[in-house]
Amino acid sequence: MEPPESAKPPDFDSAFREQLLDLLTWRRDVRHFKRDPLSEGAVERLIGIACLSPSVGLSEPWRFVLVEDEDRRAAIRACFEACNAEALSAQEPSRADRYARLKLAGLNDAPCQIAVFADHETEQGHGLGRQTMPETIEYSVAIAIHTLWLAARADGFGLGWVSILDPADVRAALDVSEHWRFVGYLCLGYPEEATETPLLERQGWETRRAPDKVIFRR
Repeated sequence: MEPPESAKPPDFDSAFREQLLDLLTWRRDVRHFKRDPLSEGAVERLIGIACLSPSVGLSEPWRFVLVEDEDRRAAIRACFEACNAEALSAQEPSRADRYARLKLAGLNDAPCQIAVFADHETEQGHGLGRQTMPETIEYSVAIAIHTLWLAARADGFGLGWVSILDPADVRAALDVSEHWRFVGYLCLGYPEEATETPLLERQGWETRRAPDKVIFRR
């Protein structure tokens, strides 16, 4: 029996590459959302795109929890507020006031909230590629989040990654397996504004480095 004929790969021409660069440039970590709900099926479709991401050993360890219950959302907000207050107290005096003015979460406004976990007990992939580096499970999930991020931006949505949270408290609030490791809490919705410049750069917190500053040769 002859092997099946391989599908011809698409031609990613210069126009496509320019649009891809635009997508990467205009991807933002959004904190200010409109409260308009997403269209029906939008989040499921975006997660489906995220599941096209590469994963170590084809383990597909990502687990997406759609946080819809108001009590659970309130528990996440309380966790953020406690962690944010602690982070503020740890800031240097010269930066504390600037930190306090930053809006670091869209938890009150984003219509869709997704907690993303890495399942370390998954049997899929049979452990391939992660015997010496088990953290590649989390790396795989992070890539899936980035894929979701780009797909959301291409559809006109904004996404914000809330990292100022205690993983144990998030896992308890959402009642998930102890074998699931928390990777990120995502706010998804329509952004109030679109900008090419990151929020933290606009507010003077930090600036991007030139690529040649992070390239090393040996």
